Amino acid sequence: MAQGTTVPKLNFEYWLDKAVEWGQATTLESQKDVCLHLPQLQEFLHQIYETLKHMDSIVAIQQFPLIGQLLGRLCWNPFVMGYDESQKTLMWCLCCLYSSEPQNPVELKANSWIRSLLCHLLSSSKWESNEAETSTFISTLGYTSADYYCHLVKNMVFPLVTELRGNQFNGLNIQGRVSASRVNAVSLFCLPLITLPDLTPLLETLLLYHGGASKEILSSEFLEAVNEAFLKKKISLPESAVFSLWLRHLPSLEKATLYLLDQLVTIQFTSLEEVACIIKDSLLPQAASHPAIFRIVNEIFKNALLETDGTPEVMTIIQVFTQLFLQAHQNENKHKFPLKAYFPYHHQPLLTALLRRPFELPTTHWSQHLKHISDMLKALVEDTNISSLADLFEIWFLVACFGEWLDIAAEQLLKAAVEPDALLWLLAFYYCPQNENQQRTQTMVEAQAVYNHLMMLFSCTVLSVKDLEAAVHSIMDTEQCCNQHLITHLLTNFLLFSSGGRMIAQEFIYHITETTDRSKEVCSLLIRSAYRINHNGEENQRTVKLLNELLQKLTSKV
Repeated sequence: MAQGTTVPKLNFEYWLDKAVEWGQATTLESQKDVCLHLPQLQEFLHQIYETLKHMDSIVAIQQFPLIGQLLGRLCWNPFVMGYDESQKTLMWCLCCLYSSEPQNPVELKANSWIRSLLCHLLSSSKWESNEAETSTFISTLGYTSADYYCHLVKNMVFPLVTELRGNQFNGLNIQGRVSASRVNAVSLFCLPLITLPDLTPLLETLLLYHGGASKEILSSEFLEAVNEAFLKKKISLPESAVFSLWLRHLPSLEKATLYLLDQLVTIQFTSLEEVACIIKDSLLPQAASHPAIFRIVNEIFKNALLETDGTPEVMTIIQVFTQLFLQAHQNENKHKFPLKAYFPYHHQPLLTALLRRPFELPTTHWSQHLKHISDMLKALVEDTNISSLADLFEIWFLVACFGEWLDIAAEQLLKAAVEPDALLWLLAFYYCPQNENQQRTQTMVEAQAVYNHLMMLFSCTVLSVKDLEAAVHSIMDTEQCCNQHLITHLLTNFLLFSSGGRMIAQEFIYHITETTDRSKEVCSLLIRSAYRINHNGEENQRTVKLLNELLQKLTSKV
């Protein structure tokens, strides 16, 4: 071991005396003397670093008790800081002294002192210096402050990145050149500079660095700060670095998911394209190609649904996320996991049917495909082995994630010649998954009655609001929330796709939103319909125009 190597004590005392004599190099004589000794000083600092990098921080301080005083004084001397690689070497020496696992108050205090000194070294790199002496020195060199500190940061970042990447290639070498404690220290001194563009290569290298350690070697403060800066668009990182951040620090992944949910719930979006753009920009669907990330994000979505009682906005967000995840998975060229790795505990035939995207099938086959999904789902939930609410919720959540098929079921009931029972049961299960006290059965009966009444009115070219009120009176009076949601879904599609419904759509939807709390729900249904029509293009222009008018009015009110 290199612990046997010693730096001569006389040299430490000599350079400490010099550092005290120089101070901050405010006089001409001290400046001349500093410049005279800079080459030898840099050689001495390099010798210290070569010794320290193989030593434990506690042993280093015990063997060289003057090292803290010396480094501390040199860090405040602008002539020392500006010479060649002195600043980088000083920072590396300080990192070697940092204890990644402090055991007592003395070590904690030493760590705090090192952090503050590292912050001092780099804080002026935020493009401005507050010290007149430093500014004068920089001007003498012919630099502006911004240029000078930019070059300093680049000069430090490049060798750090080179050394860390070189060590990464030695992943099988147990005696790696960079110790875990020093990598931890490097991550800490990045804290005050995270938002500087010139530091991005180092951030990326650290996030992708593992070094063979069995536990996390980057500081949690660093990981949290990088995540925060990324979420607030203060930094731009490659996808691989962001994915590595979320894989190695689950609190950051949780915060990113909750941040996305909060962002989407608090804004009034007017199209699914807008929602999809925000979700895709978060990188979460792409990151979810890793099954561990997908499952954690899904668990957060489940909790959000339970906490919000399944609000339409949250459901829409989850459905769009699932579509974007499937797109990202399909585009994944390397290390592609099978889809069952993301849904390992689910009924695979049902999962396979739900995974079929509507555009993969002719529209004439949609009703048959939906009947197939409904039959499998009904057999599954009526199986006596599915006894717990937790099991039922998992099945329901799987179906909810692929909500596009549910919307198509509601459309097909009114647009196509279908056997309605299977499709109505599918919608009844979605809106009323529990059948305690025959709730789902009752929902099914009421939905069939409303559906039959709507179909009698479907061919009418002239309708009034009162004609529809008779068919959907339960939307106002029923105490069962699930009935209201299902009937709202059927009614919204009737207004869009029947000739008589289009004539009174604006008046009736205004009536619903004024007399009930259904504004957001109707708005979500219309936004999803507009998205499908825009992408499938099979509807006539009257429906498209009506949708745009309805959305414009609703979104201005919600």
